Amino acid sequence: MSVAAHQPRMIPRRSDMIVGKWGARFFGRRFPCAIGKAGFSSDKREGDHATPIACLRIMRGGYRKERSKKPKCPFQLAAIGPNDIWSDDARDPRYNHKARKPSAYSHEKLRRSDPLYDVFLITDWNWPDATAGKGSAIFIHNWRKPRHPTEGCIAFDPKDLKWIMARWQKESRILIKAS
Repeated sequence: MSVAAHQPRMIPRRSDMIVGKWGARFFGRRFPCAIGKAGFSSDKREGDHATPIACLRIMRGGYRKERSKKPKCPFQLAAIGPNDIWSDDARDPRYNHKARKPSAYSHEKLRRSDPLYDVFLITDWNWPDATAGKGSAIFIHNWRKPRHPTEGCIAFDPKDLKWIMARWQKESRILIKAS
């Protein structure tokens, strides 16, 4: 989906998650969450450390099978291996896509020593048809610690993320608002 397609009128539905600077709401519950260290942006750019103001969908995800069993959710989750990376280099033909090491381009390791990506969900921000420089790897994942800022992703307490994933529906969206 193109980046421009992420800015329709954001009228919430019951199954949507609403994300603001103080947390998220989903199915009648409130959750603390972390957003990008630069806050929100309506003009997302690679490396700006901002979470895009947008209407997003979860497309698929990944998990560390040696650390936990496959989480329950309605979308595809793939086990992540030691050579799995995500390209964040606008010059890379695989920009904003999963790739494998070795790579001559800048990238993010998906299999990390910390638990951030023990489970991660890929949104449709600038994916699958990526526009170079409009931002990459806007994931939903575990947080480092409560409300510790991200590079632009949305991060949750692992137990909250597990609860959210188990209740996610095919029509659910993530509505990210600056207020």
